[in-house]
Amino acid sequence: MTSANTPASRLATRLAFLVAGFGVACWAPLVPFAKTRLQVDDAVLGVLLLCIGVGSVAAMLLTGALSARHGSRPIIVAGGLGMTLLLPLLSIAPTPLTLGAVLLLFGAGLGSLDVAMNQHAVDVERAADRPMMSGFHALFSVGGFLGATLMTLLLSWGAGAFAATLACAALMLAAMLLAWPRLLRAAGAGDGPLFVAPHGVVLLMAGLCAAVFLAEGAMLDWSALLVTGRGLAGEAQGGLGYMCFAIAMTAGRLVGDAVVRRIGDHATLVRGGLLAVVGFAVLLLAPLPALALAGFALVGLGASNIVPVLFRRAGAQTVMPAGLAIAALTTTGYAGVLVGPAGIGFVAKATSLPAAFWMLAGLMALVPLAARRVTRAA
Repeated sequence: MTSANTPASRLATRLAFLVAGFGVACWAPLVPFAKTRLQVDDAVLGVLLLCIGVGSVAAMLLTGALSARHGSRPIIVAGGLGMTLLLPLLSIAPTPLTLGAVLLLFGAGLGSLDVAMNQHAVDVERAADRPMMSGFHALFSVGGFLGATLMTLLLSWGAGAFAATLACAALMLAAMLLAWPRLLRAAGAGDGPLFVAPHGVVLLMAGLCAAVFLAEGAMLDWSALLVTGRGLAGEAQGGLGYMCFAIAMTAGRLVGDAVVRRIGDHATLVRGGLLAVVGFAVLLLAPLPALALAGFALVGLGASNIVPVLFRRAGAQTVMPAGLAIAALTTTGYAGVLVGPAGIGFVAKATSLPAAFWMLAGLMALVPLAARRVTRAA
């Protein structure tokens, strides 16, 4: 196998994470254009948006097996180039059926890239013998910010949706062509089984991953309603909470590798989980808007490095092939993002939205409780 401890392999990994975040964020500003172009109602639009998730989860289940057998390189290339080629089609699909089909394929590209790039990151980090996973995940967040910003600017400047997606796709293509020859040629390859049911500590890691992603999805979909419902902000300022959460999470990941090197995986999980729980308590009990925003930031900062640590530990455990373990974490995490916000809605209807957020705090409390079991697994 090509040496994983090189600047080239680290650059390729960063570019893969950047492309994944950039590509999926480019779709968000296109949603209103798609709704207007196809003249669909909210119900049909909801089904179309679900197609990305369905395609992603289906691909994730398959990608773990393929990565375990053939290595992550060909899957990263196929997933990244697939997203690149499909992005412009999202802006011109003429019917709801064709847009749904393209979204399924676009989601499959994202899901494949997500699993394979995390496997590649584990291999690169292991070879470097120092924490790097938080920095890799930070590039996904940076890519998301850049993709949404650039697409919004292009559309605001009068570029058509198709022209804007072509420009963004060109940048993605350049990044993938730069990464392609630098990816490890046989990272993770082997003759192991194509499927192993998640079990043991991998199930625990997957559950914790789902909890963190559930909290992240709830922040995206419900935080504005939480602060406006409590009278802490008007509708126009409702998004400030999620903004504070996202900025803190990105900042936490940018410095996360240094933090993990200093205090270790166990302490990172314990302190991160506790900080997130404190953040939830602050935002739910705060009588003032500024304190509530500080709570959002604490949740983002606390949660920022939990998932990178879990992925690193999934790659290091020995109860099942690393590629399949990473696929299990990715799939359950994504399921948390997809299903979780709906679950929050049901809990909120049965009780209240603050009660649903207290439930999230309880789920985040499982992270420090399980930290010793997770870090003893490798």
